[in-house]
Amino acid sequence: MSLPGPFAVGAYARKLQEEMRKRARVQLIGEVTGVGRSKVQAYFELRDGDGAVPCAIWLNDLEKAGLTEGALRDGAEVVIAGGPDYYPGGGQASPSFCFRATEVRLAGEGDLIARLEALRKQLRSEGLFELQRQLRRPRLPKTIGVVTAESGAARRDLVAGLARRGWEGTVIWAFAPVQDRRAAPAIAMAIQDLAARPEVEAIVVTRGGGSLADLWAFCDETLCRTVAMLRVPVVSAVGHERDSTLIDDVAAVACSTPTHAAEAAVPLDCLAARESLERCALALRRTGEGAIASRSRHLGQLARGPARALQRQRSFLNQKIREIRAASERGLADRASSQRRIGTVVLERARRRAVGADMEKRREALRQATVTLRAHEPERTLERGYALVEGEAGEPLTSAAEASAAERISLRFSDGRVRARPERDGAA
Repeated sequence: MSLPGPFAVGAYARKLQEEMRKRARVQLIGEVTGVGRSKVQAYFELRDGDGAVPCAIWLNDLEKAGLTEGALRDGAEVVIAGGPDYYPGGGQASPSFCFRATEVRLAGEGDLIARLEALRKQLRSEGLFELQRQLRRPRLPKTIGVVTAESGAARRDLVAGLARRGWEGTVIWAFAPVQDRRAAPAIAMAIQDLAARPEVEAIVVTRGGGSLADLWAFCDETLCRTVAMLRVPVVSAVGHERDSTLIDDVAAVACSTPTHAAEAAVPLDCLAARESLERCALALRRTGEGAIASRSRHLGQLARGPARALQRQRSFLNQKIREIRAASERGLADRASSQRRIGTVVLERARRRAVGADMEKRREALRQATVTLRAHEPERTLERGYALVEGEAGEPLTSAAEASAAERISLRFSDGRVRARPERDGAA
């Protein structure tokens, strides 16, 4: 081995003590746990979510701090000033390391707010404030998980708020301490247990108001990271309106009171919804009844409609029948008249043809008779050189005696007449 030494343990222990006491003096803030006392000093551990340091303070320094009796107790948030120290021990005493406090005071609001703001800034930079707000919250969850103290006004107020909304779902209670050094781990465990149940649709974390120190469990980093990473939306209702804890920042909804938390966990006002549904049902029933009555009247009118339509069609058909009958009669009359006219025309034509044929026959007979007559006509005889003897009155004289007896006679030739006086026998 090439290391220096070996050195005596006691010498090394004293050297270690010197080096420890050379370290810079600082202030620490945290939660007191495991408080104990000996004849000369008080000892305890100072814890937070990331670790712990064993601490000790001489009783005379503790008295100088001016703390009230019992102020240095488990769960108290304190600020101590001092530095690391090492006790070498001895042949009969065990060595020990501690943070030797020379001053101690209860942590004030300013100390806690500074720590809270630093942690809030860190979680915001990691984007943990947005995860829960991106989850969908059901308007009417069937099952809600609630983390709170088993006894307390917050539990009663939450139940009363749910009752006022008329919600009749299931509440799964996960009771946990809400104010001491064991509160934050217990709350985180309760939230995880509820989130592991598939029927739980939302989780409410609630407690009454108090100082920031009283509510410090709800600013625990581990608890806040647990809430931010859950698949179930978390409704935070820690403290009153003036109180602000880190769990409010990472939760899906931050409420000022348990009553407000009931409204956030069950967004739908069931009583108002039932009343609205009843009003709508009543309006729908009235509308339906009115519609049925109106439709009944309309159907009644429609039921009478076919009879009226049939009567109209019957009247229309009767009118058509009368028109058809009249048209048929007119048609028959027109046809009969036309046939009569046609018959008359045909008969007239036939008669004319018959008359024409008869006339033609008669003409032919007349022509033949004329020819025959002309053949016997005196004129024809006259044309052959004969003369016709006529009396004064133009009557024909057919014998010599009639001609001799007439005073005057005329001889009618074919081209004219000649006057003559007959001579009697014995005259010149």
